[in-house]
Amino acid sequence: MKRTSLPLPRKRTRRREFMGLLGGAIAAPLVARAQGERIRRIGVLARGTEADVVQKQNFNALRDGLAKLNWVEGRNLRIELRNASDGDQIRTAAAELVSLAPEVIVSSPTEATRAVQQLTKTIPIVFAAGGDPVLTGIVENIARPEANTTGFGVYEPSIGGKWLELLKEAVPRVSEVALLFDADLASSVAATYISSIEAAGQALGVQTTKMPFHDGVDIVRSIDAFAAAPNRGLLLLPPPANGSTRNMIIRLANEHRLPAIHPQHSVGGLMSYAPNIVDNYFRAASYVDRLLRGAKISDLPVQFPTKFELVINLKAAKAIGLMIPEAFLLRADEVIE
Repeated sequence: MKRTSLPLPRKRTRRREFMGLLGGAIAAPLVARAQGERIRRIGVLARGTEADVVQKQNFNALRDGLAKLNWVEGRNLRIELRNASDGDQIRTAAAELVSLAPEVIVSSPTEATRAVQQLTKTIPIVFAAGGDPVLTGIVENIARPEANTTGFGVYEPSIGGKWLELLKEAVPRVSEVALLFDADLASSVAATYISSIEAAGQALGVQTTKMPFHDGVDIVRSIDAFAAAPNRGLLLLPPPANGSTRNMIIRLANEHRLPAIHPQHSVGGLMSYAPNIVDNYFRAASYVDRLLRGAKISDLPVQFPTKFELVINLKAAKAIGLMIPEAFLLRADEVIE
């Protein structure tokens, strides 16, 4: 008997067509979802330059924090970064960012936050560093921030006295200390610390001298004149000086053998007592995440650091011929050798 073959090729063809249609039905939403993923935009306004090592660390911490929360540049996030060195540049950069209408702006320090606040009442602002936000007028209610601003504070006024105490303990011979601050950016901020510094100075027998500056010429002239007498030191007030200014102050301090304490862990500085601001930027990512997902500013209370670190740089001490007391070194959280 002659057998007739069944039309298998036809059935296979139909099966392949069916599987293709089924695969397409499954894949289409995935492709559409990938192609249609919304890219969210945030702005970052910081005082300094892109080449500043500290600024790079801060920005990388923010970016890493966002990535851990699944916000990745080029995939679903765009970050508009603006760095500015002086008051005019900060105001210009703030205007540029606001004109881009980002969904959130991260700012630091206080003057940058204030510049953004003056331009928008609707874009949420998360400050990653700054002085006491109530005293500086950034917010009125720490527990439930009003308007469009919240964030992560760094200093409160009484820390000024602590800075002077630590400098005196490290260098007992110091009898006069210059309070160095940017007159254009930090006059109102510096004022919040000066009263506690002066009170500590009276208790410790240390005279204090205000040393505001506008530019590098002021810094050189003021420090050269101040260093003419013995047993003097420097106390830098917030906001921390940016890269070029910070490096100039450190160089002058070394030349004149002036012990100095910084309000931020500085590359090359003698000593600092400060919170980890890099960690503040990392934590700020959590607030950016919540705001992008619909949270309200009033649901995000202002936070403050819980730990301050004392860092001593023995290389810098050697450069100015200074011997740090052993008992003081034992108190340090980090000693750079």
